[in-house]
Amino acid sequence: MILPQYDGNCGWYEMLGTVTDFPQLTQDIRVDAAVIGGGFVGCAAVRRLAENRPDDSFVLIDALKIGQGASGRNSGFVIDQPHKRDLELGDRELKRKMVHLNRTAIEYLETQISSYNIDCQWSRAGKYQGAVGARGEKFLDHYEQLLKNFGEAYERLSPQKMQDVFGTDYYSACIFTPGGTLMQPAALMRGLADNMPANVRIAEHTPVLEITRTSNGFILNTDTARIECRQLILGTNIFTAELGFLRDRILPVMTFASMTRPLSDAEMKRYGGQLDWGLTPADHAGTTLRMTQDRRIIIRNSYRYAHDYNTPQDMLPGIRQRHREGFEARYPALKDVPFDYTWGGASSLSGNFETYFGELESGIFASACDQSVGAARGTISGMMLADMASGKKTDLLSNMLEVSGNPSRLPPKPLLHIGVPLRMAMARFASRSEL
Repeated sequence: MILPQYDGNCGWYEMLGTVTDFPQLTQDIRVDAAVIGGGFVGCAAVRRLAENRPDDSFVLIDALKIGQGASGRNSGFVIDQPHKRDLELGDRELKRKMVHLNRTAIEYLETQISSYNIDCQWSRAGKYQGAVGARGEKFLDHYEQLLKNFGEAYERLSPQKMQDVFGTDYYSACIFTPGGTLMQPAALMRGLADNMPANVRIAEHTPVLEITRTSNGFILNTDTARIECRQLILGTNIFTAELGFLRDRILPVMTFASMTRPLSDAEMKRYGGQLDWGLTPADHAGTTLRMTQDRRIIIRNSYRYAHDYNTPQDMLPGIRQRHREGFEARYPALKDVPFDYTWGGASSLSGNFETYFGELESGIFASACDQSVGAARGTISGMMLADMASGKKTDLLSNMLEVSGNPSRLPPKPLLHIGVPLRMAMARFASRSEL
């Protein structure tokens, strides 16, 4: 069984310094429901369970410390719109439901951030999507047409506006959409964990090794304790298959990011752009760029088929150099600014681009295959899994079921080991002008 590992490289988490310690579970416990995985799905699910059922007891279990896994490793976007594929397919009403679900998730997170004063650089800054050259502009023009057809608000930026915002003339075209949110993901996850309802217990460094069904529910076996529960929610995403579910249906993909140290006052003058923005590539194989509120620039590109679910350390120097080249191409005046951190973060895809949501079997609920939009989608999925487990029927839950599907079966792993890296290499070559 492959378990999550923490490599000590994630800049978002390492910047937190000292965090609360939720002890490893060392004694057997009995609860009404257990949630495995302390990411966006798990944190939202256990909180919603506690809200729905204040007289019941719940445990949130994570193999690492909350914020060290995938939810604390993304680029800090909470995206309200569907991906372009979802904008292309389906009728207008289905797309409207997707957007409403994502925006409900943003409001749910925002309420907690405000209520508990969580310091996570939360910002309703919107999102930019940029193109570098002709290939990217073709994708961006298509995206603009999709936004028009769907009736979504957007702004096409002038060259001067791009220069003013990004501090670089590297981009040839850009579209701004106002609905997205930016944040510091590891700080958000820690803040959510630190402010759970009283009937939620958190156990970190407690990987679940086996799930056994009993006449009354389930027994979860760890190295140090057993957990008895009547219901189980899996927020384990790519590790769901390791627990025996959705095998051969989840494709784990890892993307990599590098983060600079904070820019000095002199470097900020040379930079000349704004703080607090995020740009995703019009060409999906291009480069994501962030400027944080605390003056750090983040650059993300490079992908790998993460069959081992974790970050191979020997790959990082080459990836870091690739990031360096992309950074200096955009900001030659900042070429002396070093990277503080380089890390990888995993997401999950499916062969048919469907996201799983629902009851895997009696008493076991799960959400998986986030299609690289895990913050909003994971949050609303966790909320709705909790409603489903609580027998609570709402329009939101109906919408969630309607926009979800069944991930298709993937080819055998030997073929994936050959085919997926080859396809990624071809995509990188095709998109080389957009990196």
